[in-house]
Amino acid sequence: MPPIIAYVGTYSAAHGNGRGIHAYRFEPATGALTPWQVLEHRASPSSLALSPDRTHLYSANEGTAESDKTGSVSAFAIDPADGRLRLLNTVSSGGAGPAHLSVHPAGRHVLVANYAGGCVAVLPIRTNGEVAPPSDVQHDTGTLGPLQAASGPPGSFAISGHDAPHAHMIQADPSGRFVLSTDLGLDRIYVWKFDGAAGRLLPNDPPFASVPPGDGPRHFAFHPHRPWLFCLQEEGSTLTRFDYDGSAGRLTARESLSTLPADFAGTSFASEIEVSADGRFVYVANRLHDTIAVFSIGADGTLAPGGEEWTRGDYPRHFAIDPTGRFLLVCNHRGDSITTFRRDGDSGALAFTGQYTPVGSPSIIVFRS
Repeated sequence: MPPIIAYVGTYSAAHGNGRGIHAYRFEPATGALTPWQVLEHRASPSSLALSPDRTHLYSANEGTAESDKTGSVSAFAIDPADGRLRLLNTVSSGGAGPAHLSVHPAGRHVLVANYAGGCVAVLPIRTNGEVAPPSDVQHDTGTLGPLQAASGPPGSFAISGHDAPHAHMIQADPSGRFVLSTDLGLDRIYVWKFDGAAGRLLPNDPPFASVPPGDGPRHFAFHPHRPWLFCLQEEGSTLTRFDYDGSAGRLTARESLSTLPADFAGTSFASEIEVSADGRFVYVANRLHDTIAVFSIGADGTLAPGGEEWTRGDYPRHFAIDPTGRFLLVCNHRGDSITTFRRDGDSGALAFTGQYTPVGSPSIIVFRS
């Protein structure tokens, strides 16, 4: 059986202390990471995504300097025996500062959110796994939200992205018929009809759903079994549940909760979200508060806070549950480490294993099994 490999994207060059993409062997019995390969990449490969068949890895590269006017996307072939990466090619991402990418479920297109460029793009995948230049680029337009989040905690100075449109995440729904993208600056979740033949995004009707002014939608996750979408707001530190009508691509907000303790006052930035494979729990990361918050999901979708766990690090930008579901690993961006937690499948609670894995400016971790 091929080993479980964890690929870690980092901020490098002008953006951080990372060296590129770090590969680790993951031990499913203990949650330990063993260094396996470092693929040097100076352009800050801060977001990673695997192809549906797990044969290729794609990275969104923010650039080598803060002044870069365009980002890029790289394609890598994965050795099926040991998981080693081999660079295939690199093309423009269609805009500046790509913060997120995903692969369409059909496996023929990469979807990219260019944060600094305020746009989303579609990049065809060639038969050999390489990426082609964008077949479509859509720029977000509209009225900017306020600098202060409507739902933020008392005394919050969480101001990050309401100076311009900022596309933050893009991902297809489970059917692949629609593509959703968030814009933090416009406080919108866009819904696009996806034309797979042409590789184009077409505005849905309605074209977007809004979140409270200034809250700043960042990342979202679909429930694995039910028609619900959970969206995390960066500046408001809120988690919102939407009903999702997959036949029409329509979102309807149902409830919103703070990701922080009830008595919290001050500044924190929510960052990452994941729903457990069994659909019973939602996990979210809080930067500055430096916690992973746990929410249980009721039979009707209602969310209930289940406490939080300190990440043992600084500024948790990303985390992921491993393929076995027994561990959750946190990328502490400013702490230059990955910390490993054992996950209780019954309660959803996290317990620190004592394991620190040093890596410069980690931004994302994805598993291949």
